[in-house]
Formats: sequence, structure tokens, C-alpha cells
Amino acid sequence: MPLELGDLPYPDGNIIENYLGIPGRNPCGREKMEARSYYAVAQLKKSFIANHVVIGGGLVHRLERLPEGIERGRNENAFPGGIRLWETRRNSHELKWHVL
Repeated sequence: MPLELGDLPYPDGNIIENYLGIPGRNPCGREKMEARSYYAVAQLKKSFIANHVVIGGGLVHRLERLPEGIERGRNENAFPGGIRLWETRRNSHELKWHVL
């Protein structure tokens, strides 16, 4: 299930991207940023009852270790992966929806 979660609300009128993206990285340092990231991913994994999570974005390569069931994604795979969710049969390119 591909999701854009960067706009999820966070305390004080902020969004999650302000804590886990570039704006949040600079004031807190690498170790605190990693801890925030692991906590957020663990909470989202529980919320969606996911066995496997792929995270991506500009800073994912800076995470030194990833918890079990989490892997780094590549931005160039996001769009084709999203389209595959809508195929009637795997790799058929027959979509369940029609563009009007």
C-alpha cells in the first residue's frame, strides 16, 4: 500500500516531515534523527498491521541499520509499484480502473 505519510499531523501544528525530513535533521543530530525514524516506522508498522515496510526518500540512505521487516526503497520504483497495485493480474498491464 503506497502512502504519502509526510503530511501526517504532528504536535504543535507541524507535520511528520518536519521531524523526519531535512527540516528535522539539522537541529537534532544524526543519532536522535535515527531514533525518531525508527520509532515512527515502528508505530506506522503497528498501525497498518504490516509485515514488511519499504521506506524511501532523500535521507533513508543515512539510516545505518534498519529493524527487521523494514528495507530501503528506491524512488524510481515508487511509480511502477503503485501502478502494479491496480493491475487485474500481475504484470498484465490490464488496469482495474480507466482514465476518462
